[in-house]
Amino acid sequence: MRDEYEAMKLSNQLCFPLYAASRNIVSLYTPYLKPLGLTYTQYIVMLVLWEKDEITVGEICEKLMLDNGTLSPLLKKMQEEGYIEKRRSKEDDRVVLVSLSKEGRALQDKAKDVPEKVASCIDLPPEKAQMLYTLLYELLENQKNK
Repeated sequence: MRDEYEAMKLSNQLCFPLYAASRNIVSLYTPYLKPLGLTYTQYIVMLVLWEKDEITVGEICEKLMLDNGTLSPLLKKMQEEGYIEKRRSKEDDRVVLVSLSKEGRALQDKAKDVPEKVASCIDLPPEKAQMLYTLLYELLENQKNK
């Protein structure tokens, strides 16, 4: 292969191992989330709400780095499934507040072992996992500031 195309080799792409690792990690969640009736994306929305109940759609979008077009249908489905409640803000009716339903709060107890179960499937020493976590967030911050 000519040198001018060296950068186009799959093995020279940062994006590919990030993409493949992300898909693999997310797939590890499936056997633990399926019995709870959650997809991975619904699960991370629930993580946000379990951390801070009653939050705006915009805040969820920001925390999860998702756009409103992706999040809105997901929230609608979660509302239909009884996990969340949505209502318009009294101060500004353009703002939609999302909060946990009784079922959504109860789901936290059922999901409490998911992080440990998934972590047990990943053979990575804790210090390397922490290094990876730090580097990924550094990469995300770097991209957010551009």
